[in-house]
Amino acid sequence: MSLRVILITGANGGLGQAIARAFLDESPANVVWLGVHSRRERADRLAQENSGRCFCVALDVVSPESWKLALQEILARHNRFDVLVNNAGCHEDALLATLPLESWRRVLATNLDGVFHGCQAVLPAMISQRAGRIVNLSSLSAFLAPAGQASYAAAKAGVVALTQSLAKEVARIGITVNAVCPGFVETETLAPLAGEARKAAQLKVPMRRFGRPEEVAATVRFLAGSEASYITGSALKVDGGIL
Repeated sequence: MSLRVILITGANGGLGQAIARAFLDESPANVVWLGVHSRRERADRLAQENSGRCFCVALDVVSPESWKLALQEILARHNRFDVLVNNAGCHEDALLATLPLESWRRVLATNLDGVFHGCQAVLPAMISQRAGRIVNLSSLSAFLAPAGQASYAAAKAGVVALTQSLAKEVARIGITVNAVCPGFVETETLAPLAGEARKAAQLKVPMRRFGRPEEVAATVRFLAGSEASYITGSALKVDGGIL
């Protein structure tokens, strides 16, 4: 088994944690870096549980300089970089008529600019290796935008377009770029949903249940693996059949 160096952003959240565990469970040769910014208690705990194979790195995804420093630290340790999972994201939902400009900018900066900065930061190493995997977390909202999510849906649709464009640019040098588009998934994002609102949301899902973080993580792991070497520029829905 050969060493694979993997970086996951937004690694303190439920989905980031599930993705990290999927890679750690996949192979003892996988080394997982957890990109964390303001919150890191769960990431620190996971790194401690997997000492020597899992590390935290300070990373503010909206800052190109932060990306540069994070990649410098990872490359100094391993002299290679194999997989980037752009998972960091945020919601600030509101009707467009009353949506503050600052909120619009924050959501696009985190969900879209962060993906741009991440891809740009890792490409030199991947191009030098003539190999690499980039998996960008988009959302079902990119295709089925609900009312009150203009900023989030626009950002996630941008992630899909960025993924498809970059995939064409690097396809001939052994780098694949794909997007995963989850629907309703049991993470902290859905925690406020309760009672009748929760039941109504589940009724929108043909499977009549929400997805599990592990189901999304398995999709990410597959796209980052050798079995998916002929898949690039795809936007794979993980939504229980909604769309």
